[in-house]
Amino acid sequence: MTTTVRTRVAIVGAGPAGLLLSHLLAQSGIDSIVVDQRTREQIESTIRAGILEQGTVELLDTLGDFSRARTVGTRHNGIELRFAGHGHRIDFPGLVGRSVWLYPQHEALKDLIAARLAGGQDLRFGVTVERVEDNDIPRVIAKEADGQELIIEADFIVGADGSRSVVRPAVTGTSQGGYFREYPFAWFGILTEAPASAEELIYSNSPDGFALISQRSPTVQRMYFQCDPDADPNALSEEEIWGMLQARVPGTTLTEGPIFQRDVLRFRSFVAHELRKGRIAIVGDAAHTVPPTGAKGMNLAVADVVLLNRALQALLLENDERLIDGFADAALHRIWKAQHFSWWMTSMLHSTPEATEFDHRRQLGELRSVVESEAGSTFLAEAYTGWPLPAA
Repeated sequence: MTTTVRTRVAIVGAGPAGLLLSHLLAQSGIDSIVVDQRTREQIESTIRAGILEQGTVELLDTLGDFSRARTVGTRHNGIELRFAGHGHRIDFPGLVGRSVWLYPQHEALKDLIAARLAGGQDLRFGVTVERVEDNDIPRVIAKEADGQELIIEADFIVGADGSRSVVRPAVTGTSQGGYFREYPFAWFGILTEAPASAEELIYSNSPDGFALISQRSPTVQRMYFQCDPDADPNALSEEEIWGMLQARVPGTTLTEGPIFQRDVLRFRSFVAHELRKGRIAIVGDAAHTVPPTGAKGMNLAVADVVLLNRALQALLLENDERLIDGFADAALHRIWKAQHFSWWMTSMLHSTPEATEFDHRRQLGELRSVVESEAGSTFLAEAYTGWPLPAA
């Protein structure tokens, strides 16, 4: 049996981009259907990082009582760059009048899902999309959890289905259609039950390698150190892990606790060759990925959504195609700035396998140029806290 349903916008992917887009469209009276292969429990329980730019938090504020970013999340007014044995604080409000919030992505997803369901959103979990078609009527061809075929007919289709996007080939012609770079290192990440070791994030460049000291909550902390991309996350003892982290953050005594999760996060950059074709567009990780060093992933997806929401409003409510025709160029303007910033932060803080003593000393010169110059610190603060978003 086949079930066919009709909507104005079919959104593939119930991540931050897909759910926020459905929320913004609903504010303009545009109905949508959101589908995701995962269950609600899987979406809400997959722990992922979350440094939210001020603009992202302001958009989440529009969820009203459903948004907990300001109450459960923690406002951070700076970060510390540590190198040559000393820490240097980048004061965000003092430099650019903005801040960021530490709020894990899965918590933001809980807020978005609750808000959308309360708003009557047609949100379908356990739906596996097989392909999308852009013929006379754009269609999503999918299978429901019980194996029954589902066809969604729409005026427009949006792929917000992550880096392994099923929608991307309909836009670019291939699942790999884009500009790609893989870095020769990765992050060995841990989650530990312990109080915070520092009030704000520490980005540390040391002779022993890079480390990032981050947080998740008052009782759970997230920490990383640079490693080989093929490293086995289970090869090190807890004692060895803490030894590596401590050696890379001289000057701060880390608060240790039981490690209950460990993983190796590879570093990749990707930008799709095309972001839109006909009545299909891709946003978020379906369109681009960045290294995590600059905390741009979710925030860049939100910026895509703001632009696409405005374009779809003009297209579907006013039959005005100008904004949708300009969507890709407008989005790519910010995407490539974010790619540069993420690459810059990454290259300034990490060592590559072929780095020479000249490279290490030049890197320290670059870090000093940032922290000893108000202009350099302002550039970092402006990009880290997020360039202003256009009106949603």
